[in-house]
Amino acid sequence: MNGRYLLDTNIVIALFDKDSKVIKNIKSAEEIFIPAIVIGELYYGAFKSTRQSENLKRIGELKAELNILDCDKFTAEYYGEIKNKLRKKGNPIPENDIWVAALSCQYNLTLISRDKHFNKS
Repeated sequence: MNGRYLLDTNIVIALFDKDSKVIKNIKSAEEIFIPAIVIGELYYGAFKSTRQSENLKRIGELKAELNILDCDKFTAEYYGEIKNKLRKKGNPIPENDIWVAALSCQYNLTLISRDKHFNKS
């Protein structure tokens, strides 16, 4: 791992839940980035939550503290390449995760996720 981490939604949620294992592993990071896609997924979860205000506040704090990566025309090229490779292998994964993987490739970041399908791609 290169010390520059891109966090998937399930890892951010683990951080929100103060998961000691995740916190310990993240402490070794030189830099931490969050995809804008993950922020969107977090907002979706917050808006459907019974603790909406609390969750919205945590997302706001996260956005203020960490580097957020947006998708651009270069990300789109990585996305297309990754999606085609997955199609050829017969290993589809959720669309948002393809965008997250594309950002990881584009910026040469180590993707941190609990999703097993990233191990297959």
